[in-house]
Order: sequence, then structure tokens, then C-alpha cells
Amino acid sequence: MDKLEIAKGLLADLGMPPKQQSVLCALTLLAMAKLEKETPWSEATNDWIRIHDIIGFISSKYGVIYAENSRETFRKQAMHPFRTAALIEDNGKATNSPNYRYRLTSEFLNVIREVNDDNSCVSEPGVSLQQFLYNHSSLTEIYASKKAMQKMPVRINHQEFTFSPGKHNQLQKAIIEEFAPRFAPNSECLYVGDTIQKDLVKNVSKLAELGFEITLHDKMPDVVLYREDKNWIYFIESITSVGPMDPKRIIEIESMTRNVSAGKIYISAFLDFATFKKFSDQLAWETEVWIADMPDHMIHLNGDKFLGPR
Repeated sequence: MDKLEIAKGLLADLGMPPKQQSVLCALTLLAMAKLEKETPWSEATNDWIRIHDIIGFISSKYGVIYAENSRETFRKQAMHPFRTAALIEDNGKATNSPNYRYRLTSEFLNVIREVNDDNSCVSEPGVSLQQFLYNHSSLTEIYASKKAMQKMPVRINHQEFTFSPGKHNQLQKAIIEEFAPRFAPNSECLYVGDTIQKDLVKNVSKLAELGFEITLHDKMPDVVLYREDKNWIYFIESITSVGPMDPKRIIEIESMTRNVSAGKIYISAFLDFATFKKFSDQLAWETEVWIADMPDHMIHLNGDKFLGPR
């Protein structure tokens, strides 16, 4: 029996749902274990790997071509269910980071290394497979708790949320917990996204009441705060690698908020001064800069006001 069929049989033995016993899922496991058609199962590895590399391995070693834009399909059909079942883990980076990686868990690697090409593992489960199945509930809890520990707690509008790990969300947490109390006191967070859950907080009714016109093509600022006592809206971009408040971004937000009568404040937020310096020549005039390393201070780019609507 060839490796692909054995991998599908192994997924069935693990009790994975029919959708996760597909060719795509079986090929994903083989790619993550670096198992070519003639490589012994005992030589499986669990090096960190990107979905891009998985697609490339499948194409070159098994002749099955998946388009590069099918990465989301791999995430939904294979990576997420495999992670839930403790077959794989990720390295805790933000999902949009170029350094985001997956690997087989050490427990599941042992299972794969016991498989034989004569399919003996599937008909007569090896010791590692029996142990994996016996400990499966505790394993899924262990890997789920590892994922939860990596998340960052954040309090938004008097409610508890968690951000996924990564610099972008670290800065968003600082904006909400450090910037807002200092420069937007008693404000309400109307929108904030997460690198995994895009619309973590989205007060659609309040946004509509203020005059927002949001379509599927519009990209919301990273954080939107509303201060009712002054009728001010703060549009804040969390900038770690891309996306400062440049003139083009101002025009995009102005178009989205053409019917908003509240005062508009545009802010570029940075984790540190070094990052600010990288983007300083791109920032639009009449906007504000806040740096998390110096939370008590702001930089105003020209104009006669330190902080206020344009």
C-alpha cells in the first residue's frame, strides 16, 4: 500500500472526521513529516514548516499541484483540525507573520515513526498509536492550554478579551490600555481586530449611527475609539511593519466616513522610537504619533493644535 493510502488510514484510525481523511490532509501530514514516497516512516521529522513549504513539497514529491492561493483551504481543512486534535502545534507567532510555522507534536511524531509500509500500523495499532489514543483527551487539553497561554488578555469596554500573540496585537493592547486612558479618557472602543479574529470588537450599530459607510472592500483602521463628551473619533493604526497614516490612508478613511460629523483624529501608533523613525517620512501632516515606549507623550505633525480633530 502506498504512503498516501496509509496516511489516510492513519487519520481514520485516529478518529478524525471524514473531511480530515482527505487526500489534501493525508498529503499535508506526509509533507510535515518530510516523508517522500521512498522515505521510511521511521525517518519522519517534525521540523517547523510553513504552508507555502507544504504546498511545494506536495508538488515536487507527490506531483499534486495546489495553487498558492489555496493556503486558506489548507488552514481550514488540515491545520486547524490537526492542531485541535494535538497532531500539530504552531510556534505562537502572529498568523500574518512571515515567521509563522507549524510542526508535528512530538507525541504524534512517535506514532508516525511506528508506521510500516505494509500497513501493519493501521491493522494492528503500534504502541505509540495506542498510547496516543489513550492519552488523547489530555493531549488536546495540553496543546489547547499552550495556545491559550500564548494569548494576551486585554480589557475592552469593561469586558475581557484575548489577543493572539504577536507585535501587532501587543501594540493594539497598549493602545487600548495605555493610550486610551491618557489621551481618550472615557472613550468607547467601536472597532478593533485581531490577527486571527478580524472583527474582535465591532459596534456596527454605533458606527452606523455616527455615519460610517463600510463595505466589504473597506479596510477599517486597526483601532477606532469614540469619545462622546467631545464627539471625537480616534482612527488609530497599529504599525509594526506596514500601514502608517500616510496621505493615501487618510483619503481612504475620509471616503469611508464622508457622512461622519464627529471630529476625526488620525493617529499612527508605534511600539518604539526606532520603528517610528522608519516611517517618519511617510506620515501625513496634521496627524498624531503615539509611541508605546513613551506612553505619556505624543508627536503632532504640524498645525496649531496638539491633539484634536482636523
